[in-house]
Amino acid sequence: MYESGATVTVTFTDDRILGGRIRLRQPAKGYRAGVDAALLAAACDAGDGARVIEAGCGVGAALLAAAARCPGAQFCGVERDAEAAALARHNVAANHLSARVRVLEADIGAGEALDGAPFDAALCNPPFFDDPQALRAPHPAKRGAFMADDGLGAWTGYLVKAVRDGGTVTLIHRADRLADMLALLGASAGSFQVRPIHPFADEPGGRVIVRAVRGGKAPLRLLPALVLHERGGAKHAPAAEAILRGEAGLAWL
Repeated sequence: MYESGATVTVTFTDDRILGGRIRLRQPAKGYRAGVDAALLAAACDAGDGARVIEAGCGVGAALLAAAARCPGAQFCGVERDAEAAALARHNVAANHLSARVRVLEADIGAGEALDGAPFDAALCNPPFFDDPQALRAPHPAKRGAFMADDGLGAWTGYLVKAVRDGGTVTLIHRADRLADMLALLGASAGSFQVRPIHPFADEPGGRVIVRAVRGGKAPLRLLPALVLHERGGAKHAPAAEAILRGEAGLAWL
């Protein structure tokens, strides 16, 4: 633990994700990495030599899991919160991935540019809300993860600009924002693939994973849904458990 200022003490936990392959230090309270980060990492299929950016990487859960899944790719995480970025750098070093993974501090909403060549792929789990009236006030430590101060359009715009022509943009977000994502990305990207994520097979999907290609023109494809749980069964359905443990990925066409 450490003291932030004179009055606030922050406690951390050291956890294991991706079937124990990745060590992750994160705050004990506030926003903590969960299933969404694991699914985003599983949707990354970057090949050898590819350069991948994650916007809003937090403490690095998805970033590091994706790097472990794609050992030939280079990764860059962008995070505006200085303390989260510091934890992400700690986690990069703790997992001996400093040669392939870096973390930069920049504000996505402000459109702060990155130097260098465009990336081959971009990943993002954007904040789920951009209307302060649509959400009960979250814990202060969670606000940055839940509230997009500059709107979803700032995030999608940043991602599309970050990748080269033919590069991919992959997001996980609320299912009820699917139309917004398609509209925002569609100004300069296409060839959409959409994978619904259902909590149970007989319940509506709560999340979607969307992939777009910058400059893509292919028709939209709706992929088979991933079901996370089976009623009366283990914590996760077998297919979901294999993904969370790093034994399987989420394939694209």
